[in-house]
Amino acid sequence: MEVDIISKDTIKPSSPTPPHFRRYRLSFLDQLSPPIFMPFLLFYPNTTSSTQQHKSNNLKNSLSRTLTKFYPLAGRLVDNMHVDCSDAGVPYTEARAHCQLSDLLSDPIPSQFHKFLPCELGDIGDIPLAVRVNFFDCGGVVLSVAISHKVADAFSSVFFVNSWAAAGRGADCDVPPPWLGAAELFPPREMTGFNTRTGIMNDPIMTKRFVFTASKIASLRDEYIDNSSSDPKHPTRIEALSSFLWTRLMASTHSKRDPNKIYTLQQAVNLRTRTNPPLPDHYFGNINRTVITVPSTNGEYNCYEIVNQVRDAIRKVDGEYVRMLGEGDNHLNYLKERAEMFTKGELVSLSFTSLCRFPMYEADFGWGKPVWVSSAPMPFKNVVVFMDTQSSDGIEAWVNLTAEDMAKFEVDKELLAFVSPTKDAENSRD
Repeated sequence: MEVDIISKDTIKPSSPTPPHFRRYRLSFLDQLSPPIFMPFLLFYPNTTSSTQQHKSNNLKNSLSRTLTKFYPLAGRLVDNMHVDCSDAGVPYTEARAHCQLSDLLSDPIPSQFHKFLPCELGDIGDIPLAVRVNFFDCGGVVLSVAISHKVADAFSSVFFVNSWAAAGRGADCDVPPPWLGAAELFPPREMTGFNTRTGIMNDPIMTKRFVFTASKIASLRDEYIDNSSSDPKHPTRIEALSSFLWTRLMASTHSKRDPNKIYTLQQAVNLRTRTNPPLPDHYFGNINRTVITVPSTNGEYNCYEIVNQVRDAIRKVDGEYVRMLGEGDNHLNYLKERAEMFTKGELVSLSFTSLCRFPMYEADFGWGKPVWVSSAPMPFKNVVVFMDTQSSDGIEAWVNLTAEDMAKFEVDKELLAFVSPTKDAENSRD
């Protein structure tokens, strides 16, 4: 697949950022976040009479207007402490993909998706946001957005994209402006001794996409149901899938457990709904935290027990937990200890991030909603990103492992019993 660069530009806010907003402080949770880009690829077929030039002009103009509200994204990061909101602008690239969008959608190959990205994901430098628009021979478009994890979590990133899309269709007023005061909730701290690049790999990581249809997910949830009370409780879809994938990775790649290692399951949790009182969705930044579970397997992989342990760990993320995060020191010391264990090889973890139920398929710039939204290969090993399928009732698991581990994981028989063939899964609504 050939993809050629057409043009490169820098998009600046349509109105200059006021001087008193020039210095945007990173919050404590921003400081803790790894210096990588989070990739989002939105796939749009050619369903309107809009020309490529019209779409290009619309995307540029609406992005410029949106950056007046999201002004830190047009600035430059400084020393893991703040963003210099000098309106330096967003790198914006346009490219031509010499193929049909339908060919790409019929059999997506994650390893090819780097061709559509605006930048390398593992080296953000000082740029908070980069954009690339890929025009296909058929008139379709793949919009690629890379947002620095130093300034936003996945929920904030989706909020930004939807705000940009609203501006594109002339509905700017329908979306509330972002609240940019996360540093008030989580004041920045001195980060000496904490390496935010822990876990980022220079060696190649293999990314595979595994699709679970609604019926397969329902089977897992039924299998892991909690019957310990008179009111049996099903695990959530994410609890069930996370526990299942963790056990299959451990069984396929760590069948002989090392007593000197700690094996963990990590789950990203949105804090907005867990503060007291809850925070509105438009609170921008890294307002999430990773919950760590150490499954007590006793040498066996019992998903039922692991589901309960994951649920108990997530349940502890409440208003008091968020308040303690605001104080910072204890949490930072804990993370330093974990990072040291990881560096020494004493910690084996599988981390999960769920973007399911996020309004990612609502991004209509004026020529319709995307038919598919995807992730892309990440520079972390042992990371899983959950995303909705096109039909929205299934879940895609984007799994990032070393090539050695992936070779074992992708042929695991118990895993394959629940995974659907990717060519067929997108059309299966069960």
